[in-house]
Amino acid sequence: MEAAKIFEKAKWISPETVTEPDKRKGAGYLRTTFSYKEGKVSIYATAHGLYEILINGRKITDARLTPGCDEYDKRLQYQEYEITDTLICGENEIFVTLGDGWYRGCNGIDGVRNLYGEDISFLCAVIGDGDMENPILVTDCSWDACENGPIKLTDLELGETCDAGSGFGEWHKAREMSFDKRNLTAQKAPFITEHEAFEGRLITTPSGESVFDFGQNLAGYTSFVVENAKGGEKICFVHGETLDENGNFTISNFQPGDRNKSGGIKQEINYICKPGRNEFKPHFSMFGFRYAKITGDVLPSDIQIKSIAVYSDMKETAGFECGVDEVNKLFKNSVWSMKSNFCDIPTDCPTRERAGWTGDAAVFVRTGAYLMDCRGVYEKWLANVRIGQHSDGKMAYICPKNSNPGKIAEMFSASVGWGDAAVLVPWNLYRIYGDEQILRDNYEMMKKWVDFLGRRAGKSKLKNRFGKNPYRKYIIDTGMDYGEWCEPGTDVMKTMMAAFRDGQPEVATAYYAYSSGILAKISEILGNGADADKYKEISEKATEAYRYLVLKDGHIRSDRQCEYVRPLAFCLLPVKEAVEAAKDLNELVVKNDYHLNTGFLSTPFLCSVLADHGYVDTAYRLLLQKSYPSWLYAVEKGATTIWETWDGIREDNTVHDSLNHYSYGAVSGWLLSGVLGIRYDFDKVLIKPLPDERLKFAKGYYDSPKGRIVSEWRYIEETDSFAYRFEIPEGMEAELELHGQEKRILTSGSYEM
Repeated sequence: MEAAKIFEKAKWISPETVTEPDKRKGAGYLRTTFSYKEGKVSIYATAHGLYEILINGRKITDARLTPGCDEYDKRLQYQEYEITDTLICGENEIFVTLGDGWYRGCNGIDGVRNLYGEDISFLCAVIGDGDMENPILVTDCSWDACENGPIKLTDLELGETCDAGSGFGEWHKAREMSFDKRNLTAQKAPFITEHEAFEGRLITTPSGESVFDFGQNLAGYTSFVVENAKGGEKICFVHGETLDENGNFTISNFQPGDRNKSGGIKQEINYICKPGRNEFKPHFSMFGFRYAKITGDVLPSDIQIKSIAVYSDMKETAGFECGVDEVNKLFKNSVWSMKSNFCDIPTDCPTRERAGWTGDAAVFVRTGAYLMDCRGVYEKWLANVRIGQHSDGKMAYICPKNSNPGKIAEMFSASVGWGDAAVLVPWNLYRIYGDEQILRDNYEMMKKWVDFLGRRAGKSKLKNRFGKNPYRKYIIDTGMDYGEWCEPGTDVMKTMMAAFRDGQPEVATAYYAYSSGILAKISEILGNGADADKYKEISEKATEAYRYLVLKDGHIRSDRQCEYVRPLAFCLLPVKEAVEAAKDLNELVVKNDYHLNTGFLSTPFLCSVLADHGYVDTAYRLLLQKSYPSWLYAVEKGATTIWETWDGIREDNTVHDSLNHYSYGAVSGWLLSGVLGIRYDFDKVLIKPLPDERLKFAKGYYDSPKGRIVSEWRYIEETDSFAYRFEIPEGMEAELELHGQEKRILTSGSYEM
C-alpha cells in the first residue's frame, strides 16, 4: 500500500511541547486508547527518531531501533505489523516511547546533534481489514503525551540514563507537527534484531576496576538483572573494546578528540534502581564493546549481566574450517565484524564513526554476500547512496550523512574506490543474486559517476605531465582521492598531503578503466547498446592510458605491492606484462619476508591475484604469517574481530583506532573462493580448490541462492595426496577444476575423489 493512502488521515505528533535544540532530552511518551471488535488489524508506524510500541502492555515486535537509519529528510521507512493477537474485544491501549536515534542524537566522529531535526515525532495508522478509508486509529493531537518518564537521557552512542523508580510526570496533549509524508517508503530491508548473547565474566584490573569480560567484541548492548536492590542505588556501565597495555579498562582507542562536539564517545548506561528486582537493557542505544566497566552502589558480584549482539536479521550463508586454529579464528572474526557493522546499513565501525562509508562497502561486498544474506541491507543502503549523489555525479562518501558536510567532504566526494561503490556494489550483488532489477535501480547513478570521472580525466596538476601519453585525456590526475589508504608503515597525513600535491593517477585511472568496463557489461545486460559501446570504448582507452602510465619496458616500477595487485585484479595488463607483474609482485612479497604491505583498496585481492597467477605457496605464506603486518597478527593478539589498522594493538600492547572494521576481513572471501574453490556467479559456478598440506584439511559451504555448495579436501600424509568431497545442489551444474586434471562438469549430487 502507498504511504499517501495509509497515512492520509494521520498527523505527525510530538510529545514535546517546545523545541529546545541545545538540550539533551530523555525519551518522550505517547498514549491513547481505541476500540476493537473483530477482524485483522495492522499498525503502520514510523518516527523522527526511534520508537517502541506497546499494545495492552505487550511489545508488538522483536525489532529494535526502528525505523532505522536513513537520509530522513529525503527517505524514511515505515513499518507494518499485524497486531490482531495483541488486541482484546473492547478498549485497547497503545503506548509509544520515542528516542533521539540517528535523527536527533549524536552522530558520527563529530558528535553532531540535531542532524536531521530538532523535534522527535511519531506517525501511525491502525487499519482494520485493509480499510484505509476508515482507519481505526491515527496519530493526532488527541493523544496524551509526556516528556518526563523513567528514561532521563537517551542517545545511540552516548548511552542511556534510566531511573527505574521514577514514574511519569505531567501528561498533556500531543503537539501536531507539519512534517512531510512524501519521503515515506515501506521497509523492505530486514529488521534490526537481537542475536547471540554472552555471559559476563567479572575480572579485577591491576588498577582495581571491576570489569565484565564477555569474550567477544560485538555491536549491541548489555542486559542486566539485580535481584534485591535498594531504591536509589546507582549503577554505571561504560562499554569498551579492549584493555590497555597495563591490563586496565580503556575507551581511548576510539575517541575522536577535540573535533567531537559531544565530549567523546561515552557508551554509558547510568541506572538508578527501584526497590527489589531490577532488569534493564537500553531502549535506544547501541555500543561497540567486549568489556563493560562497572561502578556504583551495587556489588558487581550481585549483578547478572550478558552482552547481546544487535544487527540486521541476516542469515549466515557460509562456513569454513581447516586444520589451523588461527585461520579458523580469522574467518570467525570476519563474520563478527560483519555482524557488528550491518545494523540497517553497512558501516565502518560500531564505535567512533558508525558511518556508511562507501569505500568499506565496496571492498567487502563480494565477501559479505558470501558470508551472509546481506542483499536487503545493501539495497536499502544503495537507496541512500543514490540520494547522496551530487548533481555533477560525485558521490557522498558517507551515506546516509552523519555529519554536516563541508568543503573537505566536497573534495573527497570525487574519490575513486569510494565513489566507485556506485558501480561495484550493484554489480557484485547482481553477480550473486542474478536480479537485473538491482542494476536498473542504480543504472543512472552508475552512469553519472563514470561520466563525472570522464570530466576529471585529461586534466593535470602539472602542465605537460603526461604530454607523451597518446591517451592522456583518459588519465585522471586532478581532484582528491583517498588512494590505497592505511598501507602499513605509512603516515596517513603525509600520504594525503602528497596526494593533494601530486594527485594519484595510478589509482584513479585504474578505477576509471575498471568501472567503465563493468558499466559497459551492465549496459549490455540491460539492453542499452549505445551505452555499452560508449563505456566499452572508454574502458579500452583508459586501460591503454593506464598501461602507458605505469609500464616501463614491460614492467611496473614500484616497491608498493598495491600497484601490482590493482592492475592484475582489474585485468588491465596484456598477458605478457601481467605475467611479469605477478612475478614481480611475488618477489616483492618474498623480499618483504612474506608480509603484506597493501592497504585498504588492494588487500581484498592480494591472495587471489597471487594464487591465480601460480603463486599459491606465496598466498598461503601470507595467509599464515603471524607477525606484523598480517591477518594473523591480530589473531595472535587475541582479536575477536577485524581491526581498522594492521597494528591496532601494537607489540607493546598499546592500543589505537577501532578494533572492529570488517574491510580487511575480505580475505575470508578467498578462504571460500580460493582455499575451498567455491567460485559462484549466478550464471556460472566453478569449483577450483587450492589444497595445501599446511592447513591439513579444509571444509566449508556456501548457501547460494540456488542451494548449498559444499567443498572439502584433506591431506593424506602417507601418500602425499589429497582427497576431495563436493556437494552440488539440485538444479545446479558446476565446473570442477583440480590441479593437473582435466575439467569436468558436476551435476547435482555428492562426489568423493
